Amino acid sequence: MSNRLVKKIIIEGTINAVTGLHIGGTNNSMSIGELDNAVIRNPITRDPYIPGSSLKGKMRSLLEVASGTIGDVSMGRDIKNTPTNNPKHLAAQLFGYTGFKPDIPNDPTAPPAQQPSRIIVRDGRLKDTDLNELLLEVKSETVIDRLTSAAMPRQLERVPAGTNFELNIVLNIYEKDNEVDLIKGLFTALRLVQDDYLGGAGSRGSGQVKFYIDSIKERSNAYYIGDAIEEELLNKEPYSKFLPSFKHSEIESA
Repeated sequence: MSNRLVKKIIIEGTINAVTGLHIGGTNNSMSIGELDNAVIRNPITRDPYIPGSSLKGKMRSLLEVASGTIGDVSMGRDIKNTPTNNPKHLAAQLFGYTGFKPDIPNDPTAPPAQQPSRIIVRDGRLKDTDLNELLLEVKSETVIDRLTSAAMPRQLERVPAGTNFELNIVLNIYEKDNEVDLIKGLFTALRLVQDDYLGGAGSRGSGQVKFYIDSIKERSNAYYIGDAIEEELLNKEPYSKFLPSFKHSEIESA
């Protein structure tokens, strides 16, 4: 497979929290009475954000579960159901893989042993810059003893429903890549996340999100040397065909 980059496709939009959203951070200076289950924040601005790794990992795992292409190479003691490293699987083509071994050693027609990810998922910065930590919510939950009815309360900090974050994904297209398949896989993964959840406590109501796509720009190699301009692809096929069901014009007003 050629390693020549043909183009970059820049996807920008909004991640809207439909319900409260919890992606956990750490608190290295926790004091008595302080939350021990806080959301992740920018250490400088203290704004909550969505790590690109959280969204990308969820996209990949749901795409693999939906297509039945989960890997079987253990990672550590507890992780048995791992990412696929089979180059034939769409998730591997889109998100990359390592450790592939062809059936015939030294087969010149076999795919490479590894391939880097075709997509970059940026951290989702807070769009509502007038928000502050006072607007974060604390959701109280209780574990009940099934026999004695004793209660053990716990608290979960969440970004409130209606909060918006930036969506920025870069799709790299190389020679011999199946561009349509990669586009389809990317937006299929986003649609799956919409009908699942992002972050923690999803089975208890947290983490429902919607994606609103504002722009899809194609930047060829010629663009980067100043010989071409970027092209807007939002309303062109195959992009318009595979977009998440919620488009930028449908975003709900608060």
